[in-house]
Amino acid sequence: MSLKTELTVLEARVIGCLIEKQITTPDQYPLSLNALVNACNQKSNRDPVMDLDEPSVQQILDGLSKKHLVVEKSGFGSRVPKHQHRFCNTEFGSVKLDPQELAIVCELLVRGPQTAGELRTRASRMAPFAETSDVEAALARLAERPDGPYVVRLAREPNRRDSRWAHLFSGPVEDTYAGHDAGRDIGHAAGRDAGASGNSVSAPEVSFPDSRQDERLAKVEQEVLALRAELDDLKRRLGG
Repeated sequence: MSLKTELTVLEARVIGCLIEKQITTPDQYPLSLNALVNACNQKSNRDPVMDLDEPSVQQILDGLSKKHLVVEKSGFGSRVPKHQHRFCNTEFGSVKLDPQELAIVCELLVRGPQTAGELRTRASRMAPFAETSDVEAALARLAERPDGPYVVRLAREPNRRDSRWAHLFSGPVEDTYAGHDAGRDIGHAAGRDAGASGNSVSAPEVSFPDSRQDERLAKVEQEVLALRAELDDLKRRLGG
């Protein structure tokens, strides 16, 4: 895969879940459709939390298969189709990541932009990070790759000590705090003009209000926008 192949929000969720389960539960990998739906809809370690059904996930898999990023593979004696990714670290693509880089990319795919400290806490279940500096070093490698960059540092948010990082596999998107909330369109802003300031960085981004109630509403809005954009994209492909 090259960065010319951009993932939609839902494709990123599916790929991230396949990578996660490959690392954390290798005895259950590849995943059946049912297992993948459950992984996509997990309430832990997912942002936003989604409620996808099997036909929707199958449609996403079909699209990823056409991009040669997912392949169906069933084990010996199994009549249930199972799915595995070809996103990275295979003979079929050029994206090669070490264990730390893979864990970070996986977390960014399933949970969105995060600080180095947050990534150390969450990605440590998939690769060892002795210090936050280990995460920062891996992020620097991902940001400076000659075939990349694969990640980008976002502008530091007000009242936050550290900047967050986002993946670039869904294409260039606006930095919310550089673009004055122009980034609320969560990753489907790829290819559009930047916001009011004209500044853009290569990552999907959303800002959430301070209050817990408003945060929940904003996350619901984020999910609705993502699903609506995905539906519009499918309609365009089908000529509808």
